[in-house]
Amino acid sequence: MDRAQKEKVVEELGQIFESSGVVVVAHYEGMTVAQMQDLRAEMRAVGGSVRVAKNKLAKIALEGKPGESMGDLLKGMTVFAYSEDPVAAAKVSDAYAKKNEKFVILGGTMGGTALDPAGVKVVAQMPSREELIASIVGCIGAPASNIAGAIGAPASNIAGILSTLEEREAA
Repeated sequence: MDRAQKEKVVEELGQIFESSGVVVVAHYEGMTVAQMQDLRAEMRAVGGSVRVAKNKLAKIALEGKPGESMGDLLKGMTVFAYSEDPVAAAKVSDAYAKKNEKFVILGGTMGGTALDPAGVKVVAQMPSREELIASIVGCIGAPASNIAGAIGAPASNIAGILSTLEEREAA
């Protein structure tokens, strides 16, 4: 790799570290190409990505960034799993580590906060952005549906009473 290519990789990694909601660092030694493709596909499905880069270039890209403390994790064969959603990459990484013992989570960052493997697991258990939005919409919509039900209930009660009276008279 020549200098220009290295500079481009450092720039791309810098943007990843700045714009991602969460970055998970893991060892992947011994994983097959098919297993890595499976991980990439799972990450893509939730809007995340997986990136393998030289540790030295990643450390250079981390300089001056909020997650600079993550540089201590960069030893051996490391891979970055990242997403804009603050929990998506952590969820996929945690689930993948449970089914593949060769994928070992080392830690990561969430914004400027350094995460150890237990921290990544805690982040993975948090609800995703979509789940939070759905619950908020449900909370907002519940009072409106209750009001609509309360307004419509007397009319349906009257209709039920009238139909019962008609059935009695017909009999």
